[in-house]
Amino acid sequence: MVKITMKIDGMMCGMCESHINDAIRRSFAVKKVSSSRSKGETEIIANDPLDEDSLRKIIKETGYSVLSVKTEDYVKKGLFRR
Repeated sequence: MVKITMKIDGMMCGMCESHINDAIRRSFAVKKVSSSRSKGETEIIANDPLDEDSLRKIIKETGYSVLSVKTEDYVKKGLFRR
């Protein structure tokens, strides 16, 4: 699994977060997606890496700008795992 963190410019409210999350869910098979307007970022958990150009295009189509994309391995932590 991978964790993709995108810095996004232009999110101002909860609806902005929802627009981005919905666009990603419609376009890609993801396990989880969450956006934060206060942090200016979106985190995606997926089984496989997503195409960065496609991600940027989808976000741009919703009216926002992707500033950076970071992909790293993701290991789900259990309840008692540190």
